[in-house]
Amino acid sequence: MDHTNHVRLSPAELTPAVLDGATIYGADDHKVGTLDHLHGTGAGRTAIIDVGGFLGIGAKPVGVPLVDLEFMRDSDGDVHAVTNWTKDQLKEMPEHRD
Repeated sequence: MDHTNHVRLSPAELTPAVLDGATIYGADDHKVGTLDHLHGTGAGRTAIIDVGGFLGIGAKPVGVPLVDLEFMRDSDGDVHAVTNWTKDQLKEMPEHRD
C-alpha cells in the first residue's frame, strides 16, 4: 500500500475514539496487528497492539511507544498506522497486561 498520499493525523486526533481498531502495517508494509487501545497519558503513551491470532482469537497484546506509529487516513477515511516494527519483532515482545 502506498501511504504517500494519505493524510497524517494531527496530535489532537490521536485519541482512543479515532485510533481504536486501526490496522497497523509493519516495516515490510504487511499487516502486523490492530490497535486495541492506548495506555497512559501524554508523550509517554503506549499503543497496545493485538498481534497474531485469527479474527481476534488468540491475539497477543503488546505495548509499543505511541511515537513509534505514524497514524494516517487513507482515501476512504479509514485510519491506519505504519511502523518500523515487524510482525516477528512484535510477537517476540512480552505480553502486555493492564
